[in-house]
Amino acid sequence: MSWRAWTAPVLALVLAACRDEPAPARTSPPQEVALLTSLPLALGEGFTLDAPKHPLLSQLERDYRVRLIDGPEQLPPGGLLLAVQPQALTAERLVALDRWVRAGGRTLLLADPRFTWDSSQPLGDKFRPPFAYQDTGLLHHWGLTLAAGEGGPALRQLGGTEVLTGSPGVLSAGRGSRCRVSGDGLVARCRLGRGEVAVVADADLVQVGVPGGLDGPVERNHQAITAELRGLAR
Repeated sequence: MSWRAWTAPVLALVLAACRDEPAPARTSPPQEVALLTSLPLALGEGFTLDAPKHPLLSQLERDYRVRLIDGPEQLPPGGLLLAVQPQALTAERLVALDRWVRAGGRTLLLADPRFTWDSSQPLGDKFRPPFAYQDTGLLHHWGLTLAAGEGGPALRQLGGTEVLTGSPGVLSAGRGSRCRVSGDGLVARCRLGRGEVAVVADADLVQVGVPGGLDGPVERNHQAITAELRGLAR
């Protein structure tokens, strides 16, 4: 038997095995989410590198590349933003954020009118999270009003999941608003230009697994936040 006759069937078997072997799965880099917050989620209130990450940040990093920002000018066109009880923005930054959303940006805003974060920073310190979401006209411009609720923890629905809120507020939509508000007033979802916004009237729900955090059925709080983000992501 010639060497050609001997190698032909062997080569055929090798090629068949290569065809049957599944191709390696293509993995795309995780989507980026910008994080704008007054809360010490990354470094702790002492701003030290050895401080443990907040559990919410760890949850986000399972699905996203998280980038901390301090203003809307750092947002990429058509990007994804999670804003958790942010400090008051200047008028120029509010205009920039609104324009970014209407051009295709997507935002999940946790805005609490009665925030109970247990901060070690002194009263009046610029690094202390605000007791109430400091709306200087943005929500009104979007056709929404945020009011304080009755107070106290309450079980609510967020992202299709039951969560424990700390002291949830109540959102309402004005005439001509492009927002749909849930029956309990916790969540408003708005179509603004080419962009989308979801506003949640509670930020205490992030206080899971931290000293002074919520006490009760909180095991799905952070997953509900990421579920809301997935609903906004394209």
